Amino acid sequence: MSFEIQDLVDILRILTLVELGEKPILKRSLERKICRICKGRFNIDVEDFNEMLKSMVEEGLISVSGDYVKLTDKGAGIGREWRKFLFKGEPILEIIAGIADGTVASLTLILSSLIAGLSMKMTLIASILSLIIVSITNFSSFLLGGITENLADLTTLQNLIIYSLSDIPDSVERTKAIHLARELLNLLRRERSKMSILSALACGGATFASAAVPLAIYLSLPQPIDMILSLSIILAMAGIFLVYYRALKMRIHWKITLLQTITVIAGVLIMSLLLSTNI
Repeated sequence: MSFEIQDLVDILRILTLVELGEKPILKRSLERKICRICKGRFNIDVEDFNEMLKSMVEEGLISVSGDYVKLTDKGAGIGREWRKFLFKGEPILEIIAGIADGTVASLTLILSSLIAGLSMKMTLIASILSLIIVSITNFSSFLLGGITENLADLTTLQNLIIYSLSDIPDSVERTKAIHLARELLNLLRRERSKMSILSALACGGATFASAAVPLAIYLSLPQPIDMILSLSIILAMAGIFLVYYRALKMRIHWKITLLQTITVIAGVLIMSLLLSTNI
């Protein structure tokens, strides 16, 4: 299947890959789903719908058994890739950013309390305030940033798709294809808006959790066990999520992500400690 969107059938194939699940459904149900996306502006011709199904069967993307349609393994894999591309369903960046900020925040608070000689009560108050501020800041920044990024991405995608569809010679088919493309983009806007909220919540939650756990251990256990366990947890989180998991997702060697992580955390930590001691 081509990654280009050049005609009405291409849009129908993308909608089919996105809308079909693992279980087989009736052809009529699939057609109704696509018509609902069109919001009654026009009906999908039976000829176009059957042509789309035939081409997808020939490419091994779907299998047709009587009146039922089902994605093949190949079609399910391509459908997942389309959903990732269109919907951005994995908030990996937000979770990693939240863990990074939480790790740095907890490490800075622990070292600052030792250097400044803060009491347990003062350390607890500073920890609670810092965690709330950092978590809310991450939530709001990723929410607004995600919404802005989605608007920019979808505007660019809309311009590219409509420019490609404008070459369709038949005016009726061209109008249908452009309307269907716009409704597809409206669907993307709704789904991406939901994902922006979930991603921002994931970032704020990851920030709070990754900082709260080592701080709770540091504040609740006696010395020197508190320092040993809290720093061990911080190092474990940094090693698993910021080094190994990021290297796995980015498909680069873990030594590169290790060097990047050490450089970033060391730089932020030094600046934070300098500011906290000067204040």
